Amino acid sequence: MPTKKIIFTPDAPAPIGPYNQAVLVNGTLYVSGQIALDVASSGDIQAETRKVMENLSAILKAAELSFENVVKATIFVKDLNNFGAINEVYGSFFTTDPPARETVEVARLPKDVNVEISVIAVV
Repeated sequence: MPTKKIIFTPDAPAPIGPYNQAVLVNGTLYVSGQIALDVASSGDIQAETRKVMENLSAILKAAELSFENVVKATIFVKDLNNFGAINEVYGSFFTTDPPARETVEVARLPKDVNVEISVIAVV
């Protein structure tokens, strides 16, 4: 079985269940979905998205990677009408060659946040 390395940083929210912030295996980093508990209730979807991306950045950094290493992203949103605002912030974190991605509207997200994003990165 391949060796897996658990990635954790205090600069992103601690897991709220039986999972890790990220797992590195065979040169691929799988980052759990990140949310923004501290700004979700503000109603500012761009601020919430920015905080989610900052959480992802902190986890990538803990694995000695960056957004340039991200090859796949998944965005879950409660209201697809926010797609443009989310996309604007999300896109600002990828200066060149953004990853493959899907965006899915869902009925509900953990802790009733408005957006959750997970990524896969390669070394």
